[in-house]
Amino acid sequence: MLLISFGTRPEYIKIKPLIEELQNKIEHVLLFTGQHEDLLAHVSGSTVRRLQIEDGTNRLDSIVSSIMNSDEVFEGVTSVLVQGDTSSAFAIALAAFHRKLKVIHLEAGLRTYDLQNPYPEEFNRQAVSRLADINLCPTEESAANLAKERISGKVYVVGNTVLDNIVEIEPEYSNKIVITMHRRENHSLIKDWFKTIDSLAAQNPDLEFILPIHPNPNVYKHKDIFEHVRVVDPMGYEDFVKLLSQSRFVITDSGGLQEESSFFRKKCIVCRKTTERVEGMGVFSTLCPTPDELPAAFSWAHEQPVPDPDERCPYGDGHTSEKIVEIFAIEGI
Repeated sequence: MLLISFGTRPEYIKIKPLIEELQNKIEHVLLFTGQHEDLLAHVSGSTVRRLQIEDGTNRLDSIVSSIMNSDEVFEGVTSVLVQGDTSSAFAIALAAFHRKLKVIHLEAGLRTYDLQNPYPEEFNRQAVSRLADINLCPTEESAANLAKERISGKVYVVGNTVLDNIVEIEPEYSNKIVITMHRRENHSLIKDWFKTIDSLAAQNPDLEFILPIHPNPNVYKHKDIFEHVRVVDPMGYEDFVKLLSQSRFVITDSGGLQEESSFFRKKCIVCRKTTERVEGMGVFSTLCPTPDELPAAFSWAHEQPVPDPDERCPYGDGHTSEKIVEIFAIEGI
């Protein structure tokens, strides 16, 4: 039986189309690791096991230690799938490895090769690659990373499952600029990012700047900086991707949003020092390491918001889950 692990909203969004494709085809059970409690209200049609994270003085330690001694969640399981690069994904993969279960890594091979950016995700995904039996890579670039690292597991290039969620949505273009900002690497600079974004909004009154505020207190406490940006409550995924599909372009420090925006053929300003999604650089996205560099990046996106029509989204075609189920059949999952 296949165990599929998730604990955060981004993880669930990326495994959701795969779960739907697996129904009545491959026996599976879900494992909820407990980070975003409200997620369980959205899960239906599958058996769900759950972990209890015992909080200590260090949250990352708590996640790993709580998972490592949970034999009951692996009962009857022969294969374990983890998605992405969270600390819970790393811990579940390691616990499965200790029990000699087959480990499948979804969204494998993404790299910055900088352990501090993003932290701790870059370590987590590199560690999972060392023990995974099957690596499901979104792009040829990510597969090449694993080849260079001489990992021992099998490698398949399948695209990214997140695009399966939005394949039926027809994009439009409007005057809306969508903003998201939450990464811990940016917490010390949030005030500066917000001030610069608000200044750009003041200089471009013909554009509507919209920021769904992240609930992290290190972000939320600075929301009153904005005078020219519309700050809204966190949005559900369906509402957010609809907004994204109608936007002009995106300003973000997210990883996955680079994929969705390119699928909608929107340019994306990536407010980070590095990115593991290098395939879209220069066409669909551009790096903006500091707030001081944001005005130049803004001009790049605003002056020509639609990428070259000959350029295709490098992260998949919206049919990744179907390919994965075919691979599972071949691999005897």
